[in-house]
Amino acid sequence: MQYTKTLFSFLFLALVAISCGDGSKEAGDLKSKKAKLEKLLAERTKMDDEIRKLQDEIAKLEGRNENDANKTLVAITPVAVSSFDHYIDLRGKIDAENISYITPSGMGGQVKEIYIKEGDAVKKGQLLLKLDDAIMKQSVTAARQQLQTLKTQLSFAKTVYDRQNNLWQKGIGTEIQLINAKTNVETLENQLKGAEEQIKVGEAQLNTTNVYSDVDGIAETVMVKPGELFGGMGQIKIVNTSKLKVICSIPESYVAIVKKGQPVVVAIPNTDIAINSNITLIGQTIENTQRGFIAEAPVTYHPDLKPNQSAVVKILDYHAAAAVVIPVNTIQSDETNKYVYVMQKQNDGKTVAKRTIVTMGAVYGDKVEILSGLKGGESLITAGYQNLYEGQAVKTAN
Repeated sequence: MQYTKTLFSFLFLALVAISCGDGSKEAGDLKSKKAKLEKLLAERTKMDDEIRKLQDEIAKLEGRNENDANKTLVAITPVAVSSFDHYIDLRGKIDAENISYITPSGMGGQVKEIYIKEGDAVKKGQLLLKLDDAIMKQSVTAARQQLQTLKTQLSFAKTVYDRQNNLWQKGIGTEIQLINAKTNVETLENQLKGAEEQIKVGEAQLNTTNVYSDVDGIAETVMVKPGELFGGMGQIKIVNTSKLKVICSIPESYVAIVKKGQPVVVAIPNTDIAINSNITLIGQTIENTQRGFIAEAPVTYHPDLKPNQSAVVKILDYHAAAAVVIPVNTIQSDETNKYVYVMQKQNDGKTVAKRTIVTMGAVYGDKVEILSGLKGGESLITAGYQNLYEGQAVKTAN
């Protein structure tokens, strides 16, 4: 029993000794770790100070300040004073001043020969085709032969009259013989004049078998062949594109606005062609179908312009020589006013958004005329303005 107690006592003391030894070791590790942590914290603090210092120096070099992160990024455009034009935009078409549909000067007839083809350049007075002239030639030949016969008969009648007159002067013959001889001469002279006129008519009719161009231009359409009948009806079309014009229909609501001499700009879709002109003709009637009136303006020659080509006709109806003009999309609205935001620099050097009430004038395209509120020179906020408020700090990318 005593031995058992002694053994338990010995074991207890051994455990206490072991326990005391482990605690001393843990205490040493904790102390070293705390020391290492304090060292790292000190180093981090030093690094944070250096980082903050570098950030401030970089911000200063970039022209920013420590509050830039709170500013809204915007884009600005200086408000300028310039001319402002407003146009009436209409659809029109290009047409040629000289388009000739060739017709025969006579009754027409069967084509004997044709001297042009589509696409050929022709001159005014050029022979285009020849019609069958056999019958007319025969008529002219017969008339000429008849004329020659009459000339022979007249010559003989004059000889008879001269001899009869000489005999009469000598008292030979009767007066009735002299009168008959003279009448015969006069009759043949009248017949000769009639025959000459008949030949002229026959030659004129013969000439109608020659079909000529009455304009310079291009043979746009040649819809006839040898052996076919030619009577006009658009079978040959000559187009002169050296003189072009634009034609458009103007709604009757503009009847008091659009006048002769008014400036226009003629633009051709899908090209870079834009031609300045003036209205030279105003229609005097309102069309029943389109409820508009016709206007025309001359167009300078361009190789890419074709008759019947679509065109945009921009008629100038308002011009301001010096106006404040801004993009129309920068205009915002509330219950009572139209306004824009401009960037304004305060006395403390900060840049803020200033809400400026404006009065709008005419609008054309993406531009609007400002009648009041802006005078020019302001820094208009043109991007990032949608969610701004009065006095909000703003900055630009530059």
